[in-house]
Amino acid sequence: MNSNLYYDISIPYDRKEGKKYPVLYAMHGRGSNEKDIMSLFKELKDHFILVGIRGMLALNGGYEYFTIKGFGNPNTDSLDHAINALTELIDDIPNKYPVDISRQFLTGFSQGAILSMSLALTLGNQIKGIAALSGYIPKHVKDNYTLKPVDELSIFIGHGKADPIFPLNIGEENYQFFKQRTEQVQFHTYPIEHRVSREEQSDVIGWLKEQSL
Repeated sequence: MNSNLYYDISIPYDRKEGKKYPVLYAMHGRGSNEKDIMSLFKELKDHFILVGIRGMLALNGGYEYFTIKGFGNPNTDSLDHAINALTELIDDIPNKYPVDISRQFLTGFSQGAILSMSLALTLGNQIKGIAALSGYIPKHVKDNYTLKPVDELSIFIGHGKADPIFPLNIGEENYQFFKQRTEQVQFHTYPIEHRVSREEQSDVIGWLKEQSL
């Protein structure tokens, strides 16, 4: 296990010897935890290896992956550390579990969405797809990282129309950014604030099932 990250893992109960499975790396929002984000995707547990990753920093009874100066303004050293630690974990998981490396997916809400999009850009086509829910792409990542091609990635971007923390235009900017780089991007909006609705959850699960075939 990566020394900086704790994760909760679920492997299909009736797994067959020698069979490889798609994997979903799930990342929570600030102040939450790995069990909360994993609960959104429990419907996939018979089809996917599910990896709920806990943020390495304690916050308000929960966790975060990186510290911030304010909403939309991460501390860059902390963000860099999180991206490096998550990259190590994603590289390591297939060595320990029956992962089909051609079907690796990232998902997350808020901070988890920020990291899903950042990792898509730094890992590129190593990942099959991401579902980013209510986040943004840090300027630091756009300006200072070597961005890899994402032309083979499938991308689901979800955002609340009434999100007071990351307004809807941020979701639209995420969509436009990825649309310039891959044809396989979808943008879904929901009549909610900064949270995941049952409708959005259902849409993401359906999308992941379809993309994992």
